[in-house]
Amino acid sequence: MEEPSCNVSGWPVLGIGRHKKGGLVEQIVIAVSVMVGSRALRIGTKMPSVRQFAKCNGVSTFTVVESYDRLVNLGLLSSRRGSGYFVARHDVASSPQTAVQTSPAAIDALTPDLYSGVSEALPVGAGWLPPEMYGEATVLDAVRQAMRIPASRLRGYGHPLGFPSLRQHLAATLSEDLFQVEADQILLTHGATHAFDLILRSLTKPGDTVLVEDPGYSNLLSLIRHHGCIPVGVKRGEAGLDLDALAAEAARSQPKLMFVNTVLQNPLGTSLSQAQAHRLLALADQFDFWLVEDDIYRELAARGDASLAAMDGLRRVIRVGSFSKTLSPVLRVGSICASPSLLAELVRVKMLTGLTTSEINERAAYHAVSARPYKRMIEKLVSQLDDARERSIDGLAQAGMRPVARPRGGMFVSAGWPDIQTPEWNGKLVADMALKAGILLSPNEFFMLRPPETVWFRFNVAYTDTPVLQAFLQSIRPR
Repeated sequence: MEEPSCNVSGWPVLGIGRHKKGGLVEQIVIAVSVMVGSRALRIGTKMPSVRQFAKCNGVSTFTVVESYDRLVNLGLLSSRRGSGYFVARHDVASSPQTAVQTSPAAIDALTPDLYSGVSEALPVGAGWLPPEMYGEATVLDAVRQAMRIPASRLRGYGHPLGFPSLRQHLAATLSEDLFQVEADQILLTHGATHAFDLILRSLTKPGDTVLVEDPGYSNLLSLIRHHGCIPVGVKRGEAGLDLDALAAEAARSQPKLMFVNTVLQNPLGTSLSQAQAHRLLALADQFDFWLVEDDIYRELAARGDASLAAMDGLRRVIRVGSFSKTLSPVLRVGSICASPSLLAELVRVKMLTGLTTSEINERAAYHAVSARPYKRMIEKLVSQLDDARERSIDGLAQAGMRPVARPRGGMFVSAGWPDIQTPEWNGKLVADMALKAGILLSPNEFFMLRPPETVWFRFNVAYTDTPVLQAFLQSIRPR
């Protein structure tokens, strides 16, 4: 029997009501989840507006807004400002009730301060380092110099590509260390996430497939879904990417692009071999998709490690960089290196969506990275991280935890227990307990598209070797 429909866009009236089990929001989320999962709603389908949906189903617009937000957090819908909501994917859990309970929103609630840095909790799962490890004196001096900006520069918005001196310095450094690039091929951004957003806006449309590493950068997964695209995971482990699975998926779904951490991958800390990088480039050529190289950990990696941008010469690769891991995440300065034709479109989208980036931040980054102590500061940082990483692995072992993959360097160790996850023993429950104990953890669900089998977490090595964490892990260690 077909659902009755109202006269608004032919949308069916859902069988929801206050007399039924569950709140109205939960009923709507479950009903739409079933329609998406059964492919009654196809990927890319535009949903009714909030007012249309409310009118069809006799509910308030507030109820619809909350329902749509829940569905976006589940990854089933995506929203685009000014365009509305679209169906984003079909791969929902077999039970909509279960899907709601394990949604990305639930994971976000576990780590409310993962990016803000305002929590009193020990930031074991966070992505930033203590200020003293960054070389705070160098950074603070650079900020003071940047504030001496000439009065003439207080007019206008600045250069669309970003502060010229910083772009020229980046071009010279990259040309010396990795590959030949001109300053006019570099676009400055508000950090790496802003760069990813500009790339998605410029190269994709709702319904496009975007390949990602699984596990991979958590915020990227939400961003891809927000743009109406379908993130598809390619397994990454200690040996690198599963390139055979990637080839099969590329043949099946014809992806538009792929995001990849070539070196010191987040969250595993592994790097691709030269052979894997060459094959990945060959697959991108064969199946005609872009490679977005998330290269924000390059300065912490060993010289000579694989670089997709260097191998490809920015023909099919777009390189994204950032200073958040070597200076401070507060500066919010990132970069995109791309071919001239593609960069022109990225500049257009940057200006359309937010005009220019902060010249003061970019001046501060320039003064810091061009200062004489900067290279010594990076060498010291790498040495500190190496020591902290080894201590972290030893300390985690005392709690019965083993690395998911042996990291080659960087600031993360992902480690856990071999026990299979259950409703009574899983990453969410452990993270909840940790937060009550004043510890901020990042569970594996935060980084994965597929349901994790075991319990593991991403540990920031700068905060891992602490008695409070060791006592907590020992207290909950599986017996």
